[in-house]
This record gives sequence, structure tokens and C-alpha cells, in this order.
Amino acid sequence: MSAPDPQSFINALPFARALGMQLEALDAGEARISMAWDARFVGDPATGVIHGGAVSALMDTCGGAAVLSYPGATNTATIDLRIDYMRAATPGQRITARAVCYHVTRNVAFVRATAHDDDAQNPVATATGAFTFDHAQKVPE
Repeated sequence: MSAPDPQSFINALPFARALGMQLEALDAGEARISMAWDARFVGDPATGVIHGGAVSALMDTCGGAAVLSYPGATNTATIDLRIDYMRAATPGQRITARAVCYHVTRNVAFVRATAHDDDAQNPVATATGAFTFDHAQKVPE
């Protein structure tokens, strides 16, 4: 049994497709996914700022893709996700999330993520999360 393709994971999620998420990079336990600014996802029409829910969906999906890219990981689900919003994303700019599995146990992966617009040195949000996952092969007890 082979691990699922993370882009397929993203495409299988209706909200990820609706938000136009694109997988940009993937490595063992790391993922980068972006989402273009879209007027449909604006939370405040007066400012044009993207809704925080769209940013959180991007970060959650990126965390799940990072977990699925971890060697031998299959099927993942978010257990816990804490997001700290640092500032509003600049209207009209693409938002990019990067997630890294920094610790993995038998069935739980711990992930850190950041999201930024064109100013990569000034995050829009940061996140920490825990994701459950299954293994492609049975792990000995």
C-alpha cells in the first residue's frame, strides 16, 4: 500500500478546491500551500481583508499535507489547532502557508505553521497543531 498523494488530499477537500489552494512544495514532513486573494473570501468589504476562516483553512490543510508527506503516513485528521493572527493580510496578495512536522509519535504528528502574504518576514498568522495519522505498514507494538 502506498501513501496518498498530498495534492490528491487537497483536491479531495471541497473547501480546499473552493478556496483555490495550490500545493507549491512537499518534502518529508513539510508542505507549502498557497491561496490567491479572492473577493469571495473577504471578511470586511470596507478594507478588502481576507476572512480569518480562509486563513485558518489554509493553515489546517497545509498541516495535514505536511503530515501526509511524512514517510509512511496515511489518513490524517486534525486533533487540535491553535492559530495566532498577527496582522491582516494585505488585500490583493496571495497567502502562503508553510507547515513542518517537528515531532512525530506512533499516531500523532505535531506541526508548526506560518502564513504570510508578499511580506514573508512579517507573518499574517502562526499555528501549532496536533494531527492523528495512520501508517502504511503496521507499526510494531
